[in-house]
Amino acid sequence: MPRILVVEDNRDNMTLIVDVLSSLDYEVIQALDGEDGVNKAKSEKPDLILMDLSLPKMDGWTATRLIKSDETIKTIPVIALTAHAMVGDRERALEAGCDDYITKPINLPQLMTKLNEYLGE
Repeated sequence: MPRILVVEDNRDNMTLIVDVLSSLDYEVIQALDGEDGVNKAKSEKPDLILMDLSLPKMDGWTATRLIKSDETIKTIPVIALTAHAMVGDRERALEAGCDDYITKPINLPQLMTKLNEYLGE
């Protein structure tokens, strides 16, 4: 069962994402801020990370840079999951090290396509 770390500070969004991923038989690890996300990426070594970019303590861009600069976890795919949908936001997320980018509100078919792509389902 693939393990997905969801880094999301909005509890409603977290509940929705966890419910969807659990129904698809993914094991979900939760982090409510960027700092916790980096720590859980190191300790849990998930198969994939869904990273909100607007987070307390440490934003998702910084958290992603730290994950991608750590030799032990840098190969974990990070998908930005964000309401930042302005021109340049996708590029900024990719420059920070995100492997892909999904805008909120979440489009479930798009999310499922990305999960299949990165987890080889």
